[in-house]
Amino acid sequence: MGVRRWAWSVGSGLLLACSAPKVPLGDPQAEITTMLTRSAADWNAGDLAGFMGDYAHDSLTSYVTGGHVQYGWQKLYDRYQAGYFAPGKRRDSLTFDEVRVRPLTLDLALCTARFALHRGDSVVASGPFTLILQKRGDRWQILHDHTSSDPK
Repeated sequence: MGVRRWAWSVGSGLLLACSAPKVPLGDPQAEITTMLTRSAADWNAGDLAGFMGDYAHDSLTSYVTGGHVQYGWQKLYDRYQAGYFAPGKRRDSLTFDEVRVRPLTLDLALCTARFALHRGDSVVASGPFTLILQKRGDRWQILHDHTSSDPK
């Protein structure tokens, strides 16, 4: 009887393992760093849709900055559109550095890094940010973005 119970437990474990979502294994540090490099290039090229393609396109996507919390991909898109991409708006060049990724599970990661906005040879804004990302299919998507500005 003990053998049957063990076989059932192993069989159940195998069934659970087989039914778990398939997440491709990879190198989250390299993948997310590459994503951020492309994201900055999209920003610098004036491609808001490309830049926003890295955010999860749903109402629960959250963005925290300046003491305010905002929910929803569309609201974040509208914020960037009005603040940086509207006709006549000046959009400074974006870079990311000090990117550090900590995998939390096979499909969740925490990323800390710094952003800088450049105008010519001057940095006009910079600061640290934290992202929580989820791997969906073969790409990482931002679920939460908390961005702070360095003191002036």
